[in-house]
Amino acid sequence: MVLKKAISVLSSAVIMGAFIFGGFTDVSVNAESGEMRNITTMELVRDMGIGINLGNTLEACGDWINGTSPSDYEKAWGSPIVTQEMIEGYKNAGFGVLRIPVAWSNMMENDGNYVINSDYMARVTQVVDWTLDAGLYAIINIHYDNGWVNKFPENETECMKRYEKMWTQISENFKDYGDYLMFESQNEELGWETVWNKWAGTEGKDESYALVNKINQKFVDVVRNSGGNNDERHLLISGYNTGIDVTCDPLFKMPTDPAKRCAISVHYYSPPTFAILTEDADWGKCQTTWGTEQEIADLNREMEMMKTTYVDNGIPVIIGEYGCPTEKEGKDLESTRLFLSSVCEAAYSRNMCPVLWDTPGGRYDRFECKMTDTVLNNKLCEIAGTSIKTPEADPTISTVTYTIDELEKSANGEYLVPLGDTKNLQKAVIDVEVTSTENSGWFCGGGALTFDSVKPIDGSADFWSNKSFNYDGGTKKIVITFDGSFPDEDDVMHEAEINCKQASLVDWWHSSEKYPEGGDDVAVEFKGITLYYKNSEQTSTVPTTTPVTEDKDYIAGDANCDGSVDISDVVAVKCFIINSQKYSLSKQGTLNADVQSSGNGINMQDVLAIQKYVLAIITVLPVNN
Repeated sequence: MVLKKAISVLSSAVIMGAFIFGGFTDVSVNAESGEMRNITTMELVRDMGIGINLGNTLEACGDWINGTSPSDYEKAWGSPIVTQEMIEGYKNAGFGVLRIPVAWSNMMENDGNYVINSDYMARVTQVVDWTLDAGLYAIINIHYDNGWVNKFPENETECMKRYEKMWTQISENFKDYGDYLMFESQNEELGWETVWNKWAGTEGKDESYALVNKINQKFVDVVRNSGGNNDERHLLISGYNTGIDVTCDPLFKMPTDPAKRCAISVHYYSPPTFAILTEDADWGKCQTTWGTEQEIADLNREMEMMKTTYVDNGIPVIIGEYGCPTEKEGKDLESTRLFLSSVCEAAYSRNMCPVLWDTPGGRYDRFECKMTDTVLNNKLCEIAGTSIKTPEADPTISTVTYTIDELEKSANGEYLVPLGDTKNLQKAVIDVEVTSTENSGWFCGGGALTFDSVKPIDGSADFWSNKSFNYDGGTKKIVITFDGSFPDEDDVMHEAEINCKQASLVDWWHSSEKYPEGGDDVAVEFKGITLYYKNSEQTSTVPTTTPVTEDKDYIAGDANCDGSVDISDVVAVKCFIINSQKYSLSKQGTLNADVQSSGNGINMQDVLAIQKYVLAIITVLPVNN
């Protein structure tokens, strides 16, 4: 039998793809409970422990996106679509609070009324609910939001109108939520060099601080007058450009709050040559290491400044962002671990809450739902007195993985992906590596899984459709979720079902710094794809009853007829489905492989059934010492 030669090569790939995807049940906070505890903001901030940011996600913005759904923005800066499992993973990694930056102007009508798009509000609400249900505190803010806050000095009246209207809507939407949800007035934009340049004297300093204080006071007034639990909600006040030295300046004033429930937020990216730069700039030389005696002293000096100015005077402090580039961006691994753990410890030991800045491809793997560096994760947990929790497997999900070499190509060179049981197909994860042959400063592109036919549930005519995706540089995982919604050729969305047996994996467009109109120097290499299926009842076990046949050699699932059912049979059936001409089965193997006896021949249902049976055996086999 020809396929015997393929088994040794493909077994490891199949085994890696045959894991059961994790699910979680630890729910310690009800998002709809509306509980407001009788605790101070200082106590609440301490209860948060340590935190992490959901960065470059719901705050992704830019006129170039021109999105028609929240997911268009959510994915625009490289994030996969956020899932409940992803949020629960933050809790399992030992964090106590998730900061959720938001660009509320996305999908907003440009009519001067500043009405937040209802779909965007609903998506943010869903992520907040998942956060609270996971037992995490949640912080939401108005982030950079395409920079409109920077226009305050030149058009204060209109900007203040916009600010007030947006916070009025946010406050109304969340007014019945309990005290595990905190509002943050803004991000880093409160403070303007056009008014006062701290490096050029004191001219304009009083005016710039006065405007910052006025905006923060408006925030408190709007929230406190919005009803519900917002009378008592704990609020986070953005410091002056969230810089420590300028926020500790006497000109910065905490707003007057009748509830006396406000904390202050600053960020920590010092020294910027290490914590920000990935290459030399005109203002500094990129630093790859950190940890000298002077650098550690500088860190403790600034944290002590926040403690004596605020914490010691009864004002809680949250370090809303701290971080540095990764080792993949040229930083020394031990230095990044030392920097991040040192900042965390310096803040937490002074009763402040440190919140790690993280973006897709950074410290937290949004596909595996865990921290990328277990050593760092353990260091952070040790500081906060928490621990990493390993989630239990979800037995309701099965996966099938194809390496790129296993996929056939169409006549025009597109990879063909067998879809199997499309009714139970939940999502696809595509592995891709993107590089720039001419070392462009930035490069990106997009592609899709395309379907020759999808069938609308309203009974109208079938049509060609796709699930598109974007990517940027590096080795990436792209998640495509099958939610029952598909676009037609005019990008009108329809509720529909996949009506074909395979999809085409295609690369559509490129762009780069050197070729913005079409990135000729962008090289894209697909590595493989994993399909996730919700198990149906018929795929729970391999049938033990013999089909209608007189063949006494029948063994359900034994595709290669070696007398047992194991991972090699999974490989054999998968290869047969991919290319029955190249990977043939014997007559008996064909009978054995058709475990569902569906009448439709061997298909992906049979692969999933045999795979699940094999996994079940593996979990109960005794260990021979």
